[in-house]
Amino acid sequence: MAEMTYTMALMGNPNTGKSTLFNVLTGLRQHTGNWPGKTVTRAEGEFTYRGATYRLVDLPGTYSLYSNSADEEVARDFLLFERPDITVVVVDATALERNLNLALQVLEMTNRVVIAVNLIDEAKKNGIHIHTEKLAAKLGVPVVPVSARNREGIDALLDAVEAMAQGRISTTPLSIRYSPEIEQGIARLLPFVTDMVGDTYPARWIALRLLDGDASLLQALKQPPRPLAKEGNAYACCGSVKSV
Repeated sequence: MAEMTYTMALMGNPNTGKSTLFNVLTGLRQHTGNWPGKTVTRAEGEFTYRGATYRLVDLPGTYSLYSNSADEEVARDFLLFERPDITVVVVDATALERNLNLALQVLEMTNRVVIAVNLIDEAKKNGIHIHTEKLAAKLGVPVVPVSARNREGIDALLDAVEAMAQGRISTTPLSIRYSPEIEQGIARLLPFVTDMVGDTYPARWIALRLLDGDASLLQALKQPPRPLAKEGNAYACCGSVKSV
């Protein structure tokens, strides 16, 4: 039986511990460079878990996916065109409300999402208790508390990732309802967007971005970026595959 390989994206605001989690999962099996045509740094690595290989792409830290910067555009385009098997959104347990803004945007683009509530140890020190089960029920996707720097909750996170990758989790992402005027605009645009992209891309999200005048998205849809390929033998220098 052939070994399964999945693509997994890491997303999050800056300073949420996303890179720490990336390092914990991939160990030395990492490669850094620039995204094609961009001066934005790209980090990619691999790890194995229960016989499956995960290609892990650490997307630039961003506060939104509105393509107001090169970082945001890279993150948006990867989710839209590469369509990773799993997207782990790393949020800071000590600033959850602010961090969930990005998580909600990701949920508008894909339903294959796991929320990693990082820095849970810091939250406890500050007297903050995160009801992850209630949050999962509200968001409609798995929510796992972790402390990446202390390697706490990593197994539980990987269990959720594995279940997501294998299709054993059924998600119902929270759908944001906007003002009546915006919802009417989305409804008018949806038939045209669906005719244009079919089931390939998230039509409602595209309609919303078009209403917002996102010209860069239109350009990207006309000329999608080429798929991100692993560069040569990028991992060969760094030892055996890390088994978490």
